Amino acid sequence: MGYTQSKGRGVSRTRAVRRVLWWVLALNVAVAVAKLFYGVLIDSVSITADGFHSLFDGTSNVIGLIGLSVAARPADRSHPYGHAKFETFASAAIGAMLMLAAWRVGSSAFERLQNPGSGPSVDTVSFVIMVATLVVNIVVTTLERRAGRRLGSDVLQADASHTASDVLVTVSVIGGLVAVRLGYPIADPLLGLVVSAFIVVTGLRVLASAGETLADTAQIDPADVCAFVLELDGVRGCHDVRTRGSESGVYVDLHVQVDPTITVAQGHAIAERVEEAIGNGFDEVVDVIAHLEPLDEYQMRKTERQERDGLL
Repeated sequence: MGYTQSKGRGVSRTRAVRRVLWWVLALNVAVAVAKLFYGVLIDSVSITADGFHSLFDGTSNVIGLIGLSVAARPADRSHPYGHAKFETFASAAIGAMLMLAAWRVGSSAFERLQNPGSGPSVDTVSFVIMVATLVVNIVVTTLERRAGRRLGSDVLQADASHTASDVLVTVSVIGGLVAVRLGYPIADPLLGLVVSAFIVVTGLRVLASAGETLADTAQIDPADVCAFVLELDGVRGCHDVRTRGSESGVYVDLHVQVDPTITVAQGHAIAERVEEAIGNGFDEVVDVIAHLEPLDEYQMRKTERQERDGLL
């Protein structure tokens, strides 16, 4: 007994997420090449660092694609609950890439502060390249975050945060180029340090989000599940609701109480109806197991205690 999401629904979602990641990968590589080439050409530590950060964006896309490929595998004997958490592992890896990007940007900026030199040679082309890549990054971040929310994808939302940090880097670099043009070359490495701090914060948020999923943090309020179930015919009580998983793949198990005088077959039919209803009523749910119990005086008292203690 139990409800399991249809295979087709999961496959179509994976394909949609993978398609978004391929498009983002292509754009990130193009942006990274433009920044790295011109950053080296004019000897700008901030533009070059920004280029490396965009390159890390592309690397995170590849990690996301690999994670999705593994996550899409069906359940097997070694992984009876499926491989969905590998997508979360991929998002955690992206968080780690963000921390690496922060170190790369910060160390380059610190090195330039120690050895300032003459500073970068800023011209009109510098601003054109940076503004163009900024527009691309803003579009990518917006569309990827929307897709991540629509598809409930940890990896897309993590990658959108990664690209958003690239937007912050690029804005700061443009500001630094303006300062350099006005005769303040030290602004180039100083802004690099500020940006590295922003990237660290973004990376910590991504890692925290992945940690919640990996730690099996509850994904749905038990009270919402019970309120939904108690509206179904034949259900007399509900308690011990547990949920875990990710935004796009929630596993639910609960105890359902029924009239003790009904037959086993009737109780089984009610449990199946509960499982199917939860699976259809909560889009993020992929698996439901309802444990059947007769409603008696002891259970009624237990339910009342749980309601009083806020455990339902």
